[in-house]
Amino acid sequence: MRILEQMKALNDAHPEPSEYVFNGRPYGRAPSQMIMLELLKRIERTDIVPHGFRSTFRDFVAERTIFPREVAEAALAHAVENKVEAAYQRGDYLDKRRELMSAWGTYCETGVIPT
Repeated sequence: MRILEQMKALNDAHPEPSEYVFNGRPYGRAPSQMIMLELLKRIERTDIVPHGFRSTFRDFVAERTIFPREVAEAALAHAVENKVEAAYQRGDYLDKRRELMSAWGTYCETGVIPT
């Protein structure tokens, strides 16, 4: 939360505030998809790839929680491929995604799965 608060303060102080928490270059654009690769290279972790983080999260949700599959998929920003299902699925699961991300944060920080 401290990082998000610091980023908000930086964004609010900018002459042209952005819609993004973490901006790319130029300011106000989404970060490049390469940013995680560059970060991993900088910390000399060539044994892992960015997509592995998403895979680890998805496995955590499926194997360690009781959150529905749809919430996990929404958290990963996956589109509903079935057109009929997509037509009926109008919600964004925002409250459930908040709970899920809180559980994920707790697990990442402590190794404990909240009940």
